[in-house]
Amino acid sequence: MSADDNLMIANVSRRRFLMGLAGGSALVLAARWDVALAGNEKAQFGAGAMPGGWVDDPNVFIHIDANGLVTIVNNRSEMGQGIRTSLVMVGADELGADWDQVRVEQAEGDHDKYGNQNTDGSRSMRHWYQPMRRAAAAARQMLEQAAANEWGVPVSEVQAGVHTIIHKPSGKELGFGELAAKARELDVPGRNALVLKRDDELRFVGKETGLINGELKSAYPKAIDGEDIVTGKAVYGADVPFEDLLYAVIARPPVYGATVGDFDDTEALKVPGVEKVLQVEGTGQPAGFSPLGGIAVVATNTWAAMEGRKALKIDWNLKPAGDNASYTSATYRESLEKAAQQPGKVVRQHGDLYTALENADKRVSATYYMPHMAQAPMEPPVATVRIKDGKAEVWAPVQNPQATRDTVAGRLGLDAKNVTVHVTLLGGGFGRKSKPDFAIEAASIAEAFKGRPVRLQWSREDDIHHAYYHAVSVDYLEAGLDNNGQATGWLHRTLSPSIGSLFAPDPKHKGEFELGMGFNTMPFSVPALRLENPPAPAHVRIGWFRSVYNLPHAWAIQSFAHEMAVAAGKDHRDYVLDLLGPDREIHNLTVGDGWNYGEDPDLYPIDIGRMRNVIERVTREADWGKSTGKNRGLGLAFHHSFVSYTAIVFDVEVDDQGELTIHRADIAFDCGPQANPERIRSQLEGAIVMGIGIALQSEVTFEDGVAQQGNFDKYLIPRMPDAPQTLRVHLVDNPDEAMGGVGEPGLPPVAPALCNAIYAATGKRIRRLPVGDQLKA
Repeated sequence: MSADDNLMIANVSRRRFLMGLAGGSALVLAARWDVALAGNEKAQFGAGAMPGGWVDDPNVFIHIDANGLVTIVNNRSEMGQGIRTSLVMVGADELGADWDQVRVEQAEGDHDKYGNQNTDGSRSMRHWYQPMRRAAAAARQMLEQAAANEWGVPVSEVQAGVHTIIHKPSGKELGFGELAAKARELDVPGRNALVLKRDDELRFVGKETGLINGELKSAYPKAIDGEDIVTGKAVYGADVPFEDLLYAVIARPPVYGATVGDFDDTEALKVPGVEKVLQVEGTGQPAGFSPLGGIAVVATNTWAAMEGRKALKIDWNLKPAGDNASYTSATYRESLEKAAQQPGKVVRQHGDLYTALENADKRVSATYYMPHMAQAPMEPPVATVRIKDGKAEVWAPVQNPQATRDTVAGRLGLDAKNVTVHVTLLGGGFGRKSKPDFAIEAASIAEAFKGRPVRLQWSREDDIHHAYYHAVSVDYLEAGLDNNGQATGWLHRTLSPSIGSLFAPDPKHKGEFELGMGFNTMPFSVPALRLENPPAPAHVRIGWFRSVYNLPHAWAIQSFAHEMAVAAGKDHRDYVLDLLGPDREIHNLTVGDGWNYGEDPDLYPIDIGRMRNVIERVTREADWGKSTGKNRGLGLAFHHSFVSYTAIVFDVEVDDQGELTIHRADIAFDCGPQANPERIRSQLEGAIVMGIGIALQSEVTFEDGVAQQGNFDKYLIPRMPDAPQTLRVHLVDNPDEAMGGVGEPGLPPVAPALCNAIYAATGKRIRRLPVGDQLKA
């Protein structure tokens, strides 16, 4: 049973609706889950299986006031992916609303009311598309019934137009606002009575907007926050205005797990504007979402707080950090590479691998490395907290407002109902802001200033020095080939510290969800296969990073498949298409993946036909096989992640001095139905650019447990000259499939496709990221 089977529509009392909306008679609807049904059969997959899941209180509100203004409440965090436009657009389209009379209200953090709000995992649209449409359809049908009652005609004679209800025989019209109060008195149609619009009746959903390959398709509907963002009016975490605001920064331990030994704040308190210095308690290891601890400086302005921090004298106690205090990246990489030569925990196998390798005509092996990386969103973490009368309010750019609410409440000893989390726009997230440690820090400081708001600001250096880092990884692969170059055996060992180390004593092995990100779901058809996961301890905070463990798995597998093709003397595209085997659907449970991004494997199997299709599409669009000339080449990679399919081809040139030029990037993408193609394109374009940084530049290294990069002078991200001269997105129209994720699937194939192109241009094999100066060697 899918989560959607439990969907009910409820007419919600305005008293239970968000405060502050326009007064007067109004229609207020919500998509919700029936408690009795949910209690009888808890959802196993999809949104219903998420923490907080679908609950009895409203999840998605649609409000129509007497003036016809439509307000739709968005419960997902906006971090540049366009969800405040896309999700609201879905509701407005199904309702029949005039886009110029629609506004969005951002939901507060409250999983009892809104269900799961954690905006990660590329699941906002795939979990909320249908509930939003059904809520809007219920509102539309109630408006139609209200109009039919007003005119004394059968409801079959009326139909929603654009923000009006029309009597088809006479042409008479009534506006949404005129009907809202009357519609509110009606019974809400049952789920089986809802009639969703046909695709050809939708004005916004699935339609191309913006400039596509030089042609302006449509400028409508406009992005909800677009004008505010480009004109500087948009409100991000540090933009929320307050009177009597205090500003705080924290000096945190340089090594994960270290604590404050002793400190002297004498000089800090002499800095003009500094009002107080206080210690923020950490929680040790494992840290979870809790603060690292340290010394906070609170002042009347940010500059004074930062100058006060510089004046602190702190003796750090490294003993609680244990081995973390001697953690050095280069040494750790060597230890992982050595461990990769030994057997590990077997997570998937079939056939007799070692016999296949022993009898192979040729054996190919390689070790691949990916470093730690920081999410480095353009807006560093920031949070403002005010505590008054036993209640706390938080204003912060968080991906996970429900976790923010719960953890702040726990820190302050409050009931979660007495904590309100206001979600601002996020200046980037990439997984960093799903961890609310910075909001807990702000709350800890605000306790000392009851009634007065305190804004905790992280600097760029704070963010990179104390990130929840993407896991460093080493992957060893070995394959046996027969005399025709066909693969007869495949061995893959993957080593990375686990995100699980945040929440429990270091598990050293990856968890099921981490292995399910392209490792044990590897799609190639090989007679003998063995996948292993040797242990890898964590020495820093490991956290979610855009695409998570799909990055190292795709990097290794797609690079190695290219090496196999070269060893076999075959065209790379033809080789991998053959390696995929016949078109078929792979049920995730048959390959040891019980996670499948939280989705039903019967609804979302791994479809080799769809994978083949994106490969064929992107290579066709990129003119695969064309003559490229000296020092120029094409590279291909592909990957299945977040239940979507991606393939990428790069066209690059490397001159005699080792300077790289990316002439073109082509990406083919199949996520099933496309609610907002313009935002899909923009996210894929962003993934290409971010992936180029991962491939060429981005790396955090450690010496004695201390991060060696702190700002964009050393932690490098792509600049304009690094981007492809031409970037083309090819969306695969596949409306009959279940909807897949979008925000993350474009990223994993970028690095291997780019490095495969570099090999085609130069003959130089890259196995260690980032590329850095390796082309100049």
